[in-house]
Amino acid sequence: MSKKYSGMSVSDFISESKKGNIDTLNFYGAFFSEIEKLQKKYNYFVTISQDSAMEQLKKLPKGALTNIPISVKDNICTKGIRTTAGSKILESYVPPFDATCIERAKKEGGVIIGKTVQDEFGFGTFSVNSAYGIPKNPIDIQRSCGGSSGGAGGITAALEFPHIAIAESTGGSISAPAAFCGVYGLTPTYGRVSRYGLIDYASSLDKIGVMAKKVDDIALGLSVIAGHDAKDSTSLAEKVDDFQMKSEKLGASETKRDDYSLKTDLRKIIIGVPREFFGSEINEDIKKVVWTQIKTLESEGAKVEECSLPNTEFSIPAYYIIAMAEASTNLAKFCGIRYGATLPLEGEFNEYFSKVRGKYLGEEAKRRIILGTYARMAGYRDKYYLKAMKVRQLIINDYKQAFKKYDILVSPTMPFIAPKFSEIEKLTPIEHYYADILTGSPNLAGIPMLSAPCGTSKGMPVGIHILGNYLAEKTILNVGRHI
Repeated sequence: MSKKYSGMSVSDFISESKKGNIDTLNFYGAFFSEIEKLQKKYNYFVTISQDSAMEQLKKLPKGALTNIPISVKDNICTKGIRTTAGSKILESYVPPFDATCIERAKKEGGVIIGKTVQDEFGFGTFSVNSAYGIPKNPIDIQRSCGGSSGGAGGITAALEFPHIAIAESTGGSISAPAAFCGVYGLTPTYGRVSRYGLIDYASSLDKIGVMAKKVDDIALGLSVIAGHDAKDSTSLAEKVDDFQMKSEKLGASETKRDDYSLKTDLRKIIIGVPREFFGSEINEDIKKVVWTQIKTLESEGAKVEECSLPNTEFSIPAYYIIAMAEASTNLAKFCGIRYGATLPLEGEFNEYFSKVRGKYLGEEAKRRIILGTYARMAGYRDKYYLKAMKVRQLIINDYKQAFKKYDILVSPTMPFIAPKFSEIEKLTPIEHYYADILTGSPNLAGIPMLSAPCGTSKGMPVGIHILGNYLAEKTILNVGRHI
């Protein structure tokens, strides 16, 4: 039955559903049968919520996402469905409420089908730090799906049914899996989507976004979950664009379209190509594939120029100092008393906290808590944390300057193709962190970004990263329609 829906966009499926051409119960029966098969082979889910989904179908509202299966990264709260953030310390946590993005998706008829595997609390680039097994790349099971939203990327690529994945990024956790698995992944402007109900990693960096096989499906999903939320103090009060609009301003042009899926005129678009994103640390074959795509955009009318983001070299140290410092604060609540797993209360409180965290947190989580605490300690705060914050502002200024001239910036999404697990095992922690060399910088700036599949290298997908100015999601989505 999955072949019947292979290649069908989410929008087409919704249209057929509203016409009464989809037998919903048969569809979901076949859908969950497929999910179970994929789960046994690839391990994309921590929890598959079939019973909950079937209950939803009994009173499903008709809206923008009618009947659409939606997977949710496991650090986003879902009412009545276990939410672990990839950690043993939250193994039994079942939220009594929905995150705002989930509440909005359900109100529009979306069906929550399960919680996808991730690195513990988002701490990783390859999804090898999960307490619930490692998701495998659907193209080559010896390779990583990317992280930390590895399960979201993998299921989006492997599933032949219409589907949208709601995921989250702190330093590249949507872009990396999208690139490694050959799908589209949008990380919106910081504050564009409410973080209420997200289990935080780094509060000033976390962003909830969307992954799908088609750009139009991402546009639809973002249109539903974006918007101001009084429950999130960082939520932007900006009017929510209809990301599927039939008219789209690109550069200085206003292009009218009869259908939102049609490509938009690129002749007024100026593309900046930061030379810092094409350095020696980027695989040569990947650079060739991405440049081929850039030349294609140029042939379609876009103007292409090389440019510079001079403070890029400092982005990874700054990103990890800030992210770890914020993580050490956010994870303080997981102490065996207020939240999460517990042990018999014995000895001093500090001794008890150490026992709980020692038993239930993974090695990478412990490392980041320790390093983040160190960076914020008296005597080191000025040397590390405050210096990192100053560097962050320099990076933000670099992007602001660039977007005075360019409509978008483009680069490879990742410096290499999806690595084999045998290769990942040999990496030092620092080498792990530098895998984010292309995604850490735009995430520090809080700008929107879209990873789009643009070719292959050694049979594995290569992603091109399209970076936009603040709140310019429509622009990067419409450029993405050309790829």
